[in-house]
Amino acid sequence: MAEETITPSETSATVAPAAEAAPVAATPATTTAPAPAPARQNDRGPRGGGGGGRGPGGPGGRGGNRRGGPRERRAPAVVTDSEGNELTEKVVFINRSSKVVKGGRRFGFSALVVTGNRKGGVGVGIGKAREVVTAIQKGNEDARREMVKVSLHGATLPHEVYSIYDGARVLLRPASPGTGIIAGKTVRAVLESAGVRDVLSKSLGSNNPANVAKATMQALQSLRLREDVYKARGKKTD
Repeated sequence: MAEETITPSETSATVAPAAEAAPVAATPATTTAPAPAPARQNDRGPRGGGGGGRGPGGPGGRGGNRRGGPRERRAPAVVTDSEGNELTEKVVFINRSSKVVKGGRRFGFSALVVTGNRKGGVGVGIGKAREVVTAIQKGNEDARREMVKVSLHGATLPHEVYSIYDGARVLLRPASPGTGIIAGKTVRAVLESAGVRDVLSKSLGSNNPANVAKATMQALQSLRLREDVYKARGKKTD
């Protein structure tokens, strides 16, 4: 039996399949996130304290005072006379007047003010202006210019006096220590400013505050001490 010879050409070559390329994973594109915006500062600062943009904060405040601290109140200036005595100012009456003009009514104010040093010096003034505050200031200035010195016997009057000014009539009588000032509003303001503490008074006739105040001033100016009367007559006191 003849042997079969297999030639290389007849041998079916085994061809390995081409290796498939491994899929490459797609790398996602890198996106840059925007930087966060800086926090906005509160100009007024936190409530209740903490420094803000407008200055250091105070306790219980809204972020500090713009001027750097609490506002201080100024003490009112003390007004004195030529002798250094402190003056007291009292507003007795404020009157409002109106004038009819083309555009409507125009209002004005007048203030009756009494000024004194409680040591025998007293004055009455009237100020007029469009505003109440200005009228009071003008009244104070007028009262200081009109201040006069009156004669007192300690805390009371040296003698009884009766004064008439226009329709107002005022009667003043000395009183014993501890009596106080028995008088109405207008007469009391003038007597207290002059330094009288014990007196009996009666206002008769008109109750116009300006006339009553001027009648009281006229009564105080007519007071005379015993020593002054003796000196005017050229006599010596006992």
